[in-house]
Amino acid sequence: MIATILDAERADLLEALDTIRAALTATVQGLTDEQLDAHPTVSELSLGGLIKHVTSIEEMWLRFVVEGPSAMAYDLPEGVTWADIGAGTAREFPQWAIDHQNNFRMLPGDTLAGILARYEQVAARTKEIVSSIPDLSATHPLPEAPWNPPGAVRSVRRVLAHVIAETAQHAGHADILRESIDGQKST
Repeated sequence: MIATILDAERADLLEALDTIRAALTATVQGLTDEQLDAHPTVSELSLGGLIKHVTSIEEMWLRFVVEGPSAMAYDLPEGVTWADIGAGTAREFPQWAIDHQNNFRMLPGDTLAGILARYEQVAARTKEIVSSIPDLSATHPLPEAPWNPPGAVRSVRRVLAHVIAETAQHAGHADILRESIDGQKST
């Protein structure tokens, strides 16, 4: 059952996330799909790629809240090591790594409308999950991966804090990209 009235902590966390999402999506208002794919700085970041990335990160972490570490499986193909992945020399890359890389890029068929609609869907699902989780202190172990400390766990609360921080970081990147594209400031 989804709570109709959120407690103050949940309301505050969701409001913070909504606010930073709005700051991020404001950076793409009025742009064409071509501008969304522009790389106006020395990095390979694009505004479309940033929004796709934060959408996928939010979706993955909220699946983790519901499903636990199976929502973030980092399996490697037979005979491939983490060192191979890190060096870019793996004979085969796992699908999760390919998907992660593609979530930073505009792919054929990606449009501003489609990217924003997907982000709205994920945001609605986040609100649904956060509203229905009985305890924000509930934890799951992090999956095994070189970037996760052995035995580490994350609470729902900490996941939300991470998603807010990740979104805020990329909203800042987006401001720089937008200003570099057409001089427009989003804030």
